[in-house]
Amino acid sequence: MTAEPNTPSASVEETSEPGVLRNPVPVWLIILLFLLLYWGMVYFDTQGGWEPVVYKPYHSVQELMLYQPMAGEGPDLARGKVVFEQVCGLCHNNDGAGKPGQAPPLAGSEWVDEPPNRMIAIPMVGLTGPIKVKGQDYNLSMPAFGNSLNDEDIANAISYIRVSWGNKASIVSPAQVKAVRDSLATHFQPLTADEVRKLPEK
Repeated sequence: MTAEPNTPSASVEETSEPGVLRNPVPVWLIILLFLLLYWGMVYFDTQGGWEPVVYKPYHSVQELMLYQPMAGEGPDLARGKVVFEQVCGLCHNNDGAGKPGQAPPLAGSEWVDEPPNRMIAIPMVGLTGPIKVKGQDYNLSMPAFGNSLNDEDIANAISYIRVSWGNKASIVSPAQVKAVRDSLATHFQPLTADEVRKLPEK
């Protein structure tokens, strides 16, 4: 009698697939995303271009309009900026801040607020001798530009100075420049600060 070989019973191993971990999203991350979304909407709303909002360096829509090209009337401030930077900016800086010990500032200068004819007279025939600007003393000569610039360019440049860098003086017309040019036609020497102050207001 032959013994049948021992056949061990097959062990069935139960296999299980790995499960997907489902950790909850942290509350702080949800709050952060919400705040970023809210900030983005507020920024887009406040910086959008559909409202007449004016940003620095201008303070109002009216001031901004002064810098728009005007056809037929008023100063051309874009041209005035070009003339200023080509002729005056070398000494007074393009930002009107001047150079300590060399050229006085035009930004916030009390001389910029002088009556138009006094302001026109300075570049027309030049300035010499001591002058006090914003509490500081200066004593360098400024050349005359009346022979190299026409009435329109002088009016444009002075108007640009009088409304730039926080200045809020009135603009200047070519007719005002011509009147000063005629009144100083026989004045061949640069003016002093005292002489400028003594010019009648016009």
